[in-house]
Amino acid sequence: MDDPQARPHGGDGQFVRSLTTAERDAEAARLRSLGWTYPRIAAELDFKHRADAHNAVKRVLKETVREAGDDVRALELERLDAELARLADVEREVWTVLKRKHVTVSNGQVIRIDGEPLLDDAPVLQAAAHLVKIEDARRKNGERRAKLLGLDAPTKQAITISPERAAALEQLVEELGEQ
Repeated sequence: MDDPQARPHGGDGQFVRSLTTAERDAEAARLRSLGWTYPRIAAELDFKHRADAHNAVKRVLKETVREAGDDVRALELERLDAELARLADVEREVWTVLKRKHVTVSNGQVIRIDGEPLLDDAPVLQAAAHLVKIEDARRKNGERRAKLLGLDAPTKQAITISPERAAALEQLVEELGEQ
């Protein structure tokens, strides 16, 4: 089964792991975790080369890391969703405070001007400040979500070097090519 031509391939020409191959890879990883050497694993599992045993273990480790990463990513997304729900609850409360009329009170008495209660702007301004904080928290939540899902494109960097360094680099490449 180690013949590359005998392995199943997908439409893109890439090797596709069968259940048998996956089980064999898992067994190779288990044996390696017990301290077995790659040549011993190769002999035990009928791999042609020790490198085949090594690659089998690497495949298992890569899949394990990917699966664990997917689990962590899902958990973090759930946490972000819960945070957004809490923010929505807080925002509703803030809007309730914002819409309510607030009167100025001093020494337990409502302050009046010409018989009308003096409105207090402080609770309204505090509620407005909280709305700004909520929007900031939503923005940060979205940024974390985008980063977690890998939605942000990597930034391109332009590297420039002086002509002197370029010449030195070319000379170094030529020297390495002669060796």
